Amino acid sequence: MVDITVRPMTADDAARVLAIYQAGLDGGDASFETTAPTWAQFDAGKLPEHRLVAVDRTVIGWVAVSPTSTRAVYAGVVEHSVYVDPAARGRGVARLLLDALIASTEAAGVWTIQSGVFGENTASLRLHQRAGFRVIGVRERVARHHGRWRDVILLERRSPVIT
Repeated sequence: MVDITVRPMTADDAARVLAIYQAGLDGGDASFETTAPTWAQFDAGKLPEHRLVAVDRTVIGWVAVSPTSTRAVYAGVVEHSVYVDPAARGRGVARLLLDALIASTEAAGVWTIQSGVFGENTASLRLHQRAGFRVIGVRERVARHHGRWRDVILLERRSPVIT
């Protein structure tokens, strides 16, 4: 992974970020969404200080967080997404991005990162558990996706350094 760097995401990364997002959605096990948002929608929904990209010669993955609530008491709780270009999978890119996100959020005082993952997405579940996330529950048959009911496994990582 010496050829891969992680840096803050910029608007110049929009086309690659959204293409990687769409490739993940096309795979069918990443999200209930079926179409990536516009850059304006993406930009409006993600906290600017915790958006990162993995780069070798081009952007090959990204991670970003959204607030879970507008209430001040939940300022330290975020929901994240991590996506890797299908051609770059298996190289440790997602773990590199997730580790960088954890460092970024902890430095900013975020105490909980959460996510929802389809049960069929076993690679994502393994990634998250290896990064210190734990399963906190299952939302059974929470919504339909491509005509079938899907369960979502809820994961969270509580920071051991923010008490």
